[in-house]
Amino acid sequence: MDFNVKKLASDAGVFFTRAVQFTEEKLGQAEKTELDPHLENLITRADGTKNWTEKILRQTEVLLQPNPIDHTGARIEEFIYDKLDKKLPSKATNAELLGQYMLEAANEFGPGTPYGSTLITVGEYQKRLGGAEREFLHTSATTFLTPLRNFLEGDWRTISKERRLLENRRLDLDICKARLKKAKNAEAKGAAAPDFQETRPRNYVLSASASALLSEEVDKAEHELRVAQTEFDRQAEVTRLLLEGISSTHLNHLRCLQDFAEAQATYYAQCHHYMQDLQRELNRCANSAGAHIPSAAVCPNPVSSAFLSGLTSPGAPVSCSSSQRPSTLAMEQTQLPITGTRKAKVLYDYEAHDASELSLLADEFITVYTVPGMDPDWLIGERGNEKGKVPVTYLELLS
Repeated sequence: MDFNVKKLASDAGVFFTRAVQFTEEKLGQAEKTELDPHLENLITRADGTKNWTEKILRQTEVLLQPNPIDHTGARIEEFIYDKLDKKLPSKATNAELLGQYMLEAANEFGPGTPYGSTLITVGEYQKRLGGAEREFLHTSATTFLTPLRNFLEGDWRTISKERRLLENRRLDLDICKARLKKAKNAEAKGAAAPDFQETRPRNYVLSASASALLSEEVDKAEHELRVAQTEFDRQAEVTRLLLEGISSTHLNHLRCLQDFAEAQATYYAQCHHYMQDLQRELNRCANSAGAHIPSAAVCPNPVSSAFLSGLTSPGAPVSCSSSQRPSTLAMEQTQLPITGTRKAKVLYDYEAHDASELSLLADEFITVYTVPGMDPDWLIGERGNEKGKVPVTYLELLS
């Protein structure tokens, strides 16, 4: 092993000197060269950019990959494939796996059975949701995570390296200042000391030689100070230019953030669209099977309208048990005694499925009431001369 003892000793000496300098500065026993206020502001801004970029990057990774174990495994696998210079294979998402399990279960239970056919329908849409999620993850990683990671692993490392070099140049400059100050004090003391040996020529020569040596030390210290000051100024300028580039980094991250938000909006819009289509498919299947299968076997009991009032999608009916009943509400039943008339605002468009129902338009106002024995998830709606059943989840009842 090539073991350089001299270099090791030199590094140890520099480390000890730096430690002494930092200690004296903290205790106020040594002068410290202050940086330009503009440079100090740039350093503070850069530190904030680095810290918040790290936090945003970590939290975005957690958002896109919630499971820490899967996240760690994914990063290790990504690292291995990157080192092997190979493309990371595309993995199925959890929704895609769920959809695949549903399709396999449908084949076992029988695709022609009500449960099997519903499993196929839901499974297909789960696979679509998984595909949209996979596309969103890929887009987010490319347009948002990668630029943030490149800044931390590339630009910031360069900035940190130059800042450490600037700090070393500052410490060297302070050492030169202290050395010059010490040399000048020694020269001043030597010049002010009384020479009692002037009567002796030999001692006088020695005194003149010492004064010249002290003057030479001062000149040497001044030269070293000028060199250190030049190196410090040059490094400060390099660091300043790099730190001013943080503004360009902010602009780049701004564009990446906009791309991420757009990808997120596209993903959620796709999910909303798929879920609306799924609800329509389930409702259509339930309506077609209602004449042959009891409603309890076709569609589960409707969720409470209080819970769904703010979650139901436009054009997607929620309650299905009442629509499966073999006996429909005849229009003449609306002449039964009412149990309270109220005004209601329509939240979403609704298309009537038969003559007993009333079609609705979003944001219109209608009069509603109930009749004895009526399904609690439905009301009688009245608009002018038109009457019919309307789902409660599509209405906002007014006082």
